[in-house]
Amino acid sequence: MPSRAGPCLPLAVTLALVGAAAAEVLCLLLWAEAPPALPLALHLAALLFLLANVLGNMVLFVSANPSVRGVLLAGAVGQGWEYCYSCQTHVPPRCHHCYTCNVCVLRRDHHCALLGRCVGHRNHRYFLCLLLHGWAALLYASLLNAGVFAALLREGVTLHGVLLLFTPWLMLLTGQVSPSTFIYTFVADSCVVSFLFCSAFLLFHVLLSLRGQTTREWFGENRCYDLGWRRNLQEALGDRWHLVWLCPFLISSLPGDGVVFESRTPCTKPSAKPIVL
Repeated sequence: MPSRAGPCLPLAVTLALVGAAAAEVLCLLLWAEAPPALPLALHLAALLFLLANVLGNMVLFVSANPSVRGVLLAGAVGQGWEYCYSCQTHVPPRCHHCYTCNVCVLRRDHHCALLGRCVGHRNHRYFLCLLLHGWAALLYASLLNAGVFAALLREGVTLHGVLLLFTPWLMLLTGQVSPSTFIYTFVADSCVVSFLFCSAFLLFHVLLSLRGQTTREWFGENRCYDLGWRRNLQEALGDRWHLVWLCPFLISSLPGDGVVFESRTPCTKPSAKPIVL
């Protein structure tokens, strides 16, 4: 059984990065030389809404256990389910073993290294909402930082300014900038880079959700569980799929149990060679 320190460390690092980004944005709003274009109260409300959704979905994602533990898997042999030698049990279709979590996960998509838990049947909704609100928050932070970057460029493109933007660690180690300037620049750069990566992940996983696929099924070109985009979203987000983006604590019941899934065509038996994600 995996130790609790395993998933706690990446989660703590992610929370630290979220807190640093939120603090940097708050400093920009409260102590910027130029006042924001929109009223400060509107900026603070937007920041609070995004932060609450990011943290709420993060907590619910980690607390929702997508594994087979506690799930009754009756009649497995008669249904031709595969056998997991690590968990010593038969597992239903779309269920695969995660060697990081050391357990089989229902409708496993992939293991999220940033949060230390697999994306599966019970927490797929929170993962998608976390990606969406994280993307919006990073876009918001990048736009606020764009004004600072533009002010630096208006003063002239100098070697010091270029190195500060692209290699803040080097500037700190050589004593060219103060620790406070380094922290601000590092967080601002991290927001921009994270926004680019988050955009790619969000686009990919929204496409998978619309197609009714997991990452493993996408690699295997398996679309037998594609029931149409509306039904696919209900399978991933629940019966209130169009409202779950507003609040992570909104109840939205999933139509299935993670064991049996409706398919539009007979699903071919996967290859005997496992695909490790």
